[in-house]
Amino acid sequence: MFVSPAFAQAGDNGGSGFEALLPLVLIFVVFYFLLIRPQQKKQKHHKEMLVAIRRGDRVVTGGGIVGTVTKVIDDKELAVEITDGVKVRVQRALVASVISKTEPVQGAKKGSAQEAPAAGAQGMGSILKGLFGVKDK
Repeated sequence: MFVSPAFAQAGDNGGSGFEALLPLVLIFVVFYFLLIRPQQKKQKHHKEMLVAIRRGDRVVTGGGIVGTVTKVIDDKELAVEITDGVKVRVQRALVASVISKTEPVQGAKKGSAQEAPAAGAQGMGSILKGLFGVKDK
């Protein structure tokens, strides 16, 4: 005979179970760092932005409407003026971004509903006296 018989090569039993799971673990790690972690950071940043919205901020809604926040109604709703005299109520979660922020009031807690324009160093009593024409002695 001219052809010699071919024998199958003797091999391992496929290795351990860890070696079979290593590619799956590696794929999960890559997905975590390229997809999951950046998305979590983006969600955290968006949530912080929503909590920090206050009166006077210019916002863009999810529908693309640009307006100025005139009143923070509660934790879930805002009153937004989109043009002179036209106000709409918007869910806070549907605000896509904040275009420009107003300065926080001195001495007010961040995110509190009682943030109002600062009365300055004069105090509220001095302003009322000035409005009603009462002069200090």
